Amino acid sequence: MDIIVPLMKQLALPRVRDIADRRPGLATKADTVNLEPNDLLLFARVLDEGSFSRAAERLGLPKSTVSRRVAALETQLGERLLLRTTRKLTVTDFGLAVLEHAHHVVEDVAAAASLAQNRQIKPSGRLRVSMPSDMANIVLAPLLAEFVLKYPAITLEVDLSARFVDLIGENFDVAIRMGELRDDASLAARRMAVFTGSLYAAPAYLARRGAPSEPEALMEHDTLRILARTGDPLRWVLTRGDERWEGIPPGRATANSPELLMRMALDGAGIAVINDHFALPHLQRGELVQVLPDWRVPPVSAWAVFPGRRLMPARTRVFLDALAAKFTGPQCEAIEAKVQATKARVRPAPASRSIDARSPAKKSR
Repeated sequence: MDIIVPLMKQLALPRVRDIADRRPGLATKADTVNLEPNDLLLFARVLDEGSFSRAAERLGLPKSTVSRRVAALETQLGERLLLRTTRKLTVTDFGLAVLEHAHHVVEDVAAAASLAQNRQIKPSGRLRVSMPSDMANIVLAPLLAEFVLKYPAITLEVDLSARFVDLIGENFDVAIRMGELRDDASLAARRMAVFTGSLYAAPAYLARRGAPSEPEALMEHDTLRILARTGDPLRWVLTRGDERWEGIPPGRATANSPELLMRMALDGAGIAVINDHFALPHLQRGELVQVLPDWRVPPVSAWAVFPGRRLMPARTRVFLDALAAKFTGPQCEAIEAKVQATKARVRPAPASRSIDARSPAKKSR
């Protein structure tokens, strides 16, 4: 494979410096000769091919460019590397010494290219992922275990803090984020799934306080509310056909953890908006009951957000593929079908009496 190192910061080669220091009259700066790695690669290719013409042809460069760069290398080192005639190309003793180091550069570049290719074939390295704790604990824990078993060369680091991490500044590879995304030209995103949610409460709470029959009745109930990044509770939005209700019902507790609010609802602390995926096992066991089943909560998208660079590390690519397979595969479809079937089966009968059954739905509050 023909390899030319991309333009980079000039590289100090101590062994070539030592050769230069032993030769009087060489142009040196301080005690280091700074060389352009590309020029060493060109010099080695000229000798390996036996001529400037063949080297230029193999590299896809003009012959004049190859000749000029080798001449610049000689000027920088202060001594001829090659003796040129119209028919013959002869390497000097100094050129032979430099050639040894040039071949080391060629080998190092080839090794680096091989490493990069191997990492594309066999993903490896540290993979830093940020995600909500409830998503990790309730939904993705089996996938994460399967992932580390499938890719033993990848070291997975998962951050479950509720803060909005700086992917680039903190060197994260992927972040799982819910809801609307901020505009950021440095990032790219892939929608992984759309989660539905509903209002749920424990049977004990409903036995104690009754079940609301209209959204406005929520204003007389204890609710468990999610905390927005602004520090305020998120507004509840409910729809039924063309009807819409929006408001912030009185909260017994507000937290930035949907899982915590679900646990509190299970213990009878109030009514909460809960992801249907999270609620399913508790709904099946009768530990949660759907409240206002005719009203819908807006679905929430789950996104995989990652730095928008063109060259994506293999470890990031295979993780995104694993997420996509998780959320679009038959298992996820089966869970969604089970959610709908369970809701229909355990749907509560219309309440004959509610603490605010006569209150009409309002457009907003």
